[in-house]
Amino acid sequence: MKVILPAALLACTALSVASPVFAQEVTSASVPQDMAQPSAAPAKSITVGGSVAVVTDYRLRGVSQSDRHPAVQGSLTIAHDSGFYIGTFASNLAGWGTFGGSNLELDAIGGFKHAFGTATVDAGLTWYMYPGGADKTDYAELFSKLSGTVGPATLLAGIAYAPKQQALGKWYENGAQAAAGTYAHPGDKKDNLYLWGDGAVAVPGTPLTGKAHIGYSKGNSGLGPNATSAAPTGEYWDWQLGADYAVRGTPLTVNLSWIDTDITRREAAYLQPSFSKGQDGTGSIAGSTVFASLTAAF
Repeated sequence: MKVILPAALLACTALSVASPVFAQEVTSASVPQDMAQPSAAPAKSITVGGSVAVVTDYRLRGVSQSDRHPAVQGSLTIAHDSGFYIGTFASNLAGWGTFGGSNLELDAIGGFKHAFGTATVDAGLTWYMYPGGADKTDYAELFSKLSGTVGPATLLAGIAYAPKQQALGKWYENGAQAAAGTYAHPGDKKDNLYLWGDGAVAVPGTPLTGKAHIGYSKGNSGLGPNATSAAPTGEYWDWQLGADYAVRGTPLTVNLSWIDTDITRREAAYLQPSFSKGQDGTGSIAGSTVFASLTAAF
């Protein structure tokens, strides 16, 4: 199960949705220029795009960051026609996702995106920030993505790597040490690797788009300074299958998906009570769930 199901999914598709939102640029058709005709407006060199969403659960790489409660999220991207862009993402948090007390995640994103023929390369850095949280919560992660189309499918493959940082370190061996506040390796630094793929196929003649995602995490098998980990159990797979429904005549999109990981309760038992709903040692935050979202893009 730990390898067979994710490997099968990966063979069928390459992942979906996690790139910054860009507004579509519209360029006027060229017209003859003369004294009697005003020149066409120049194409905008900077575009702004974003979205606001309500989700039933904030799942980051398959693990709930909102304690299996709903979340409100927003994103904003400012892009230059050279390919460089900056952006931000924000979401409320609860439980495991708070990274030591903060109820807010606020990410700063910067990168470069460029098309090479039918393929597009997107590379940059995400700085994960938790304002109002405990010390040693923020960390930086490099990412690179390659996307393109194959027949009716839009495919994306990505890699994200966070170099060794204290926020990702193995300060606690298990949940019991974290609950007692007894550091096993204070000041430890670890890195984190995430590989993923997305796939999307529009259903002809309908507002539906089928989507699939699969990801693989490898990192800290223990718990960090705030009793969390970017890769719970040290190594696991996550996947998502679902569909988008674009509401005609509006900027709204509805998504309904199934999300799961191969982290079993038995495997995660040594991380309790941290790795649980309510952080009371009961209820999985990485188990199978039906996910729904409503997104408004601008």
